[in-house]
Amino acid sequence: MSNRRAKLADWFDNRTGARKLIHEALYEPVPGGARWRYVWGSTLVMAFATQVITGVFLWMFYSPSTTTAWESVYYIQYEVTGGWLLRGLHHFMASAMVVLLAIHFVQVVWDGAYRAPRELNFVLGVVLMLIVLGLALTGYLLPWDQKGYWATNVGTNLASQAPLVGPDLKKLAIGGSDYGHQTLTRFFALHAGVLPGALVAFLVLHIALFRRHGLHVRNPQRASTVMFWPDQVLKDSVAALAVLAAVLGLTVYYGGAELTAPADPANPYDAARPEWYFLFLFQFLKWFPGELEVWGAFIIPGILVVVMLAMPWIGRSRAGHLFNVALLCVLLGGAALLTASAVRDDYFAKWNSQDDVVAMNDPAAVAKYDASRRFLDAKEQAEQEAERVIELAGGPDRIPPTGALTLMYDDPYLQGPKLFKQHCAACHNYEAPEDAPPELAKLSVPNPNPTAPNLFGVGALPWNAAFLDPDLISSAHYYGYQGSPFAEGDMADYVQGEFRDELDEEQHAAARAAFAQVAAAMTAEAQFAPPADEGQADDQAIAAGRKLITGGLAEVLDSGMTCIDCHKFHDEGSNGYGPDLTDYMSREWLIAFVKNPADERFYGDNNDRMPAFAPHDDPRRNQLDDKSIELIVDWLRGDWQRPDGESNSAP
Repeated sequence: MSNRRAKLADWFDNRTGARKLIHEALYEPVPGGARWRYVWGSTLVMAFATQVITGVFLWMFYSPSTTTAWESVYYIQYEVTGGWLLRGLHHFMASAMVVLLAIHFVQVVWDGAYRAPRELNFVLGVVLMLIVLGLALTGYLLPWDQKGYWATNVGTNLASQAPLVGPDLKKLAIGGSDYGHQTLTRFFALHAGVLPGALVAFLVLHIALFRRHGLHVRNPQRASTVMFWPDQVLKDSVAALAVLAAVLGLTVYYGGAELTAPADPANPYDAARPEWYFLFLFQFLKWFPGELEVWGAFIIPGILVVVMLAMPWIGRSRAGHLFNVALLCVLLGGAALLTASAVRDDYFAKWNSQDDVVAMNDPAAVAKYDASRRFLDAKEQAEQEAERVIELAGGPDRIPPTGALTLMYDDPYLQGPKLFKQHCAACHNYEAPEDAPPELAKLSVPNPNPTAPNLFGVGALPWNAAFLDPDLISSAHYYGYQGSPFAEGDMADYVQGEFRDELDEEQHAAARAAFAQVAAAMTAEAQFAPPADEGQADDQAIAAGRKLITGGLAEVLDSGMTCIDCHKFHDEGSNGYGPDLTDYMSREWLIAFVKNPADERFYGDNNDRMPAFAPHDDPRRNQLDDKSIELIVDWLRGDWQRPDGESNSAP
């Protein structure tokens, strides 16, 4: 058997020359002995190999278009077995490559390994570094999420300011005047084809020149010369495994790479930032506002790249070498300081209270605080949107053919608060009570100076019960808001009058019980679907409440008045003084009310402030379209899909 294997090995070597190739690769002399400082080139090759392998597998699932890019990345992250691990390794290894490049570059310059006869090899190394940075830039857009989209948008807008060729360069990069399918296909072609191919080509040249000139050793007399195999191979392997273990640890710790909400060109993202290794440039550009930006984006970086390419010739003398080392220290130190400054600016509002900033009496500090607050708010909102759209994508309806962005636009949970802030929050607030659970409290849209009732939980039993509570009806959450003409109006007097001091406790108790049953009946009119109707009111209380509304209250209350004296309720009473209570706060009732509160079904001529958002048959004349009103109403009623697939849940 061994003789047969030997013959097969001889035949293979005769055809390929494999033994000679392996011998040349492994038995290269290492003057001064194996050292840990020589491992960085090998770790970079390992990192690139990892990127190629993981990238090919990601390529098998990825689909570059505006309606499939985010969706395919979601599929990789959440549906493919081990997809989160695959994508996480690719993401964090990209950061590792940048770190390893910096270390390798420092080691080469520090040791003077760029000097003759290795000048061209150093130039090739700089080119390889630029290609790796290009790979990082082009890969950032591919998930087609908010973070990558808007960060890349900033980058391509900078490209448009390049001297002479700026506008044409941007148009070439994005495939037209606007971002779209062509942008993704071009960036994907660069990221998965052109740049990796160029990197392989230059890497082959780099290694060939390295083998031609051999390893540069600062002090070859420190130890005897050994072969690359086995000592240096062992050190390289240990270092490569350590890098891989670190990347794997980060991937497991963070659960893979982040995926924010799908890219939405209509909604700018105030927290758009490049990856951490480009933050220094982002911060550096702040020093060059307006027309000076071209200096920070192109001229100064271009000069530095030229100087780096010229380092082998600058470093021929000892003074030149010291200049190169000093320049490298300044560049790396400056990049570190700028990165720290960018992080500090972004999180300034988190680490400093607003009162402390105002006390500084420094307009610059206030401006920094405001910018940081916008960043933090946008980041928090983006995280909530990402969590929500991922939740919807995994729901029973999955992702529609029109893409995941449709899920966002059709979701009351996401769009309702935005529309409420734009059109309702100037008067109303949507503030959860202090004892509300965190999942409800985070829905609040506070208004410190409301001029209309609080709409949190509108139509639900707690809201209706509090409205008929003598201690709460004139509070700021209902009729006691700023400038309210109703705090001492007929409705407030009607409720509070049944609890006058001259009435005895038995009358108070009877009124309280009656109002509780009326609240139950009104809640039933809202027609919350299961499971929202669970725990709202029992059938007996609802039936009793309906009898009270249609006349029974007159027999219980001291005033002798009942609801249908002012309101219409199904076939009883008539419109005129107050809104129709039939289907009160139901979806259809609220939609019609928001469209035109001055309709005779609601307040008619008594409407004193509520704007009519869609009173016209011609939608072009209305403030809001039907879909926007429906999204607001569904959000107010809590009618959105829950993680378990349930919907129609009231706050």
